[in-house]
Formats: sequence, C-alpha cells, structure tokens
Amino acid sequence: MKMMRMTGAWPFLEFASAPISPPMASQEIESLSGALARLPGLGPRSARRAVLWLVKNREQALPALLDALGAVQETLVECETCGNVDTQNPCGICADQRRDAKSLCVVEDVADLWALDRSRLFSGRYHVLGGKLSALDGVRPEDLAIGSLLDRVAEGGIDEVVLAMNATLEGQTTAHYIAERLEEHSVRITQLAHGLPVGGELDYLDEGTLAQALRARRPV
Repeated sequence: MKMMRMTGAWPFLEFASAPISPPMASQEIESLSGALARLPGLGPRSARRAVLWLVKNREQALPALLDALGAVQETLVECETCGNVDTQNPCGICADQRRDAKSLCVVEDVADLWALDRSRLFSGRYHVLGGKLSALDGVRPEDLAIGSLLDRVAEGGIDEVVLAMNATLEGQTTAHYIAERLEEHSVRITQLAHGLPVGGELDYLDEGTLAQALRARRPV
C-alpha cells in the first residue's frame, strides 16, 4: 500500500493488486457445501453453516449422519400401494391395521402426505399421484397415478375419497378431473376447504391451518 496524493484533508490510497487467494476450504468440503446447497430450502450460505457445524461436531454428528444416510440408501423404497416413500413395502401407513381403510386421501406428492399425516387428524390411508395435471408442462392423466387410484376405488371398501390437492390452478384442475372420473363409483367425494391460501402448498402450511382445512372438507 502506498500513498498517492492528498486532496483537501483526505488521503486517497491506491492498493496494489493482490494475488487471488486459494479457497478457504478444501475441495472435499466445498463439494459437500455444494451438495447441501442443492437441497430444498438450503442456499449456499445455509449449506456452509451446516458444513461448519458438522466439522465442529464431527466426532458425534458425522458418524450418525453417515450411518443414517447409508441405511436409508439401502432400504428406501416406494410403496406399491399408495406411492409413499418408506423403508418397507407396503409402507407403514398402508400396513397399519388401525387405519380407516374406508377413507382415502389423495395428494399430489409425498411431501403433502407427510404434512397431512403430521397433523394426526386424518386416520385413513393415502394415495400419491406423483404430480399434478399441467398442460404447460405436458403432464397428462396417464403420467400420474390416477389409474391406480381408480383401481383402488373399484376394488371396493372405500366410502370416501378426500381430494387434498394444493390450492393452485393446476391442483384444482387435477381435483376436478379426478372427481369426474370417480362419479361412476359409489363413493363420497370431498375436498379440503378453500380456507387454504390461494397458491399455497400443503408442505408449507402450519398444522393449525391443515387441521381447519381437514375439518371443513366438503362434498365436491
């Protein structure tokens, strides 16, 4: 650093260009940060904080995390009955005999299933579509698990189908399409109350809002 000139009472300094410093962490740690940053809800800054915490607590945290990830990788399967993700097939929900087999709740994806089941207000079983109808994205009825849903209803034993679609245009379009396809079956079709915020997604709602929506479901 050297003094260049004075203007009034304030010096203007010119800094010599410094060479580019190497990364603060090793390539392996940077790769871990990058992998965590790709997870939903985690950006680069949050990922770096998570990595730093893991490094500081590596004696206890890292072995437990690696063991849990390894176990999930080896045993994770998709339930052939409902489409849930679990470590057993059928999943724990479908295998639970205490569940009300007469009530079936249809959701867009697994995250919605988990969000609703956390509320502990729905005692029936679920069916995961694997997405929603979207002309813009080219998602057609045959691209979703609608056929297997109709097969489950046709087998009998189901009295009510709850359409728990997200309160989006595509979600409501999907709900209306399924309701039309179910009209030929003698089941009661209900839908979550429209107290859900327009454009909202189930996975981001608090349990109180979900509870109110489930209690206020109405016929379609």
